[in-house]
Amino acid sequence: MSRVGIGLAGLGRMGRIHAAALAGRCSVASLACVYDANPDAAQAAGAEFDVPWTTSYEELIDRVGAVAIASPTGTHAPLTVQAAAAGRHVFCEKPISLDRATTVAVLDAVDAAGVVFQVGFHRRSDPDWAAAAARIRAGELGEVTLFRTSLRDMTPPNPAFLSGSGGFFLDVVVHDLDVARWLVGEVVEVSAHGAASDPAFAELGDIDTAVTVLRFANGALGVIDNSRSARYGYECSTEVMGTLATARIDAPHVRGVEWRTPGLASRELARDFEERYPWAYAAELDAFARAVRDGTPPPVTGRDALAAFDLALAADESWRTGQPVSVKENP
Repeated sequence: MSRVGIGLAGLGRMGRIHAAALAGRCSVASLACVYDANPDAAQAAGAEFDVPWTTSYEELIDRVGAVAIASPTGTHAPLTVQAAAAGRHVFCEKPISLDRATTVAVLDAVDAAGVVFQVGFHRRSDPDWAAAAARIRAGELGEVTLFRTSLRDMTPPNPAFLSGSGGFFLDVVVHDLDVARWLVGEVVEVSAHGAASDPAFAELGDIDTAVTVLRFANGALGVIDNSRSARYGYECSTEVMGTLATARIDAPHVRGVEWRTPGLASRELARDFEERYPWAYAAELDAFARAVRDGTPPPVTGRDALAAFDLALAADESWRTGQPVSVKENP
């Protein structure tokens, strides 16, 4: 069957990851055109991937029927609305916006346009998490009693990035909050505790380490720990305990080789999310392409993204006030 050509908007780090996936790893989606406001970046990517390039977003959406938006966060909402108004299907990196009212307005716009809209929570497309989710939904786990997950970056980002990130909970913890809803169900209470081990974070009013406790509507409990500065490597692992079984997704090793010396066995660890998730990024774009081509539902909807956004706001409020925050399901 035919592949779906996708125009890519934004060629920063995430844009480059998506370009590589579309050009070399995807089986349903393909890279049709690249756009960036920086002409050098656009031209270089066009030459590298042998596709047309442009510095005009209008030209990009004129060329394609679907776009993937990986531009700076502040542009996600207007670029999504513009593409939807032109009848283009949209894959958008998270977050849709750092403002809730703007996020809701975007969801209303894509609904009114009747286009496919998918948000980039890549773990839902990772083979390990997807396999666990399928067995949980099939009832093999029984009733969930405990959810535990860790997301730890090896090294912190440049402080210049932090000012536009939305803060620790919206930038980091939101991924685990989405996974929590996906694997277990709706969350009714959030309690969060945070600390800044690096003074640079404290100076910005932010944190680099947090523990978030969840209470689910079905009675299960959840614990999330996150760090921007684990130092030893990148780790992303999840465990879901049930009355019949337990699912555990550990951080895989980069290579199969193990180096053994007297009293010590070592394996190389992933350094960042790009090294850990190359096939998840390809799979989420293929899922988007199938939704466009075949009408299958996208794995992450705008409403899913809004729910995770609301949970992240609740966690941020809990950290700042020192009190648990009740969460109501929002329309």
